[in-house]
Amino acid sequence: MIEKILVVEDDLTLQETLVYNLSRQGYAVETASDGNMAVEIVQQNHPDLILLDIMLPGMDGFEVCRIIRKNFTIPILMLTARDDEIDRVVGLEVGADDYLTKPFSMRELIARVKALLRRSRIMQEDQQSQAIQKKKYIFNNLEIDQDRREVTISGKVVEFKPKEYELLIYFAENKGHVLSREQILEKVWGWDYFGDSRTVDVHVRWLREKIEKDPASPQRILTVRSAGYRFDG
Repeated sequence: MIEKILVVEDDLTLQETLVYNLSRQGYAVETASDGNMAVEIVQQNHPDLILLDIMLPGMDGFEVCRIIRKNFTIPILMLTARDDEIDRVVGLEVGADDYLTKPFSMRELIARVKALLRRSRIMQEDQQSQAIQKKKYIFNNLEIDQDRREVTISGKVVEFKPKEYELLIYFAENKGHVLSREQILEKVWGWDYFGDSRTVDVHVRWLREKIEKDPASPQRILTVRSAGYRFDG
């Protein structure tokens, strides 16, 4: 089946260049020049991957990403004109899977597109092949119900972004074990993820803010100096 890619880019020259190069790779490519059009196409056509520019007229890429993430797990590769760590962090926070700073080479973009699509296919295959009932984890007042994909603390539901939830599950599955940043990146983001270990640190900080009584003095997710992190439940 031909995979569909949505290119959301208001620079028509770059948009045409992306369409040309992605089409040569065998992908079916749709385009949108603004955020509202992008959201509408996603809801109607369910692309397999989205290339999403941050600077768009009207609704910016961050808001588009937030809206899409409410209902879809489609891989999103954000394109930014600035090599700004704040942009990258915000992009990850709203649910982007990866980011690429302009100007970029088409070879690198194609490599990242293939990596994200491959990881998405593997995740879908894993989900389809899992016939066993998902587990429910209970750590004192913290409960993780995988069947409902729901996390509660003292009976109150806590909302998690997709990668935060996946990271929490990985910690729960490996309670008491020290996990290196590299192990976490490989398991949660995939072995072919192009980011660095700071991504793990950022997501651990967000997790602590949600599940720790005092995030500044964590009792559940502990930092093990020069080694990584350990989840004690």
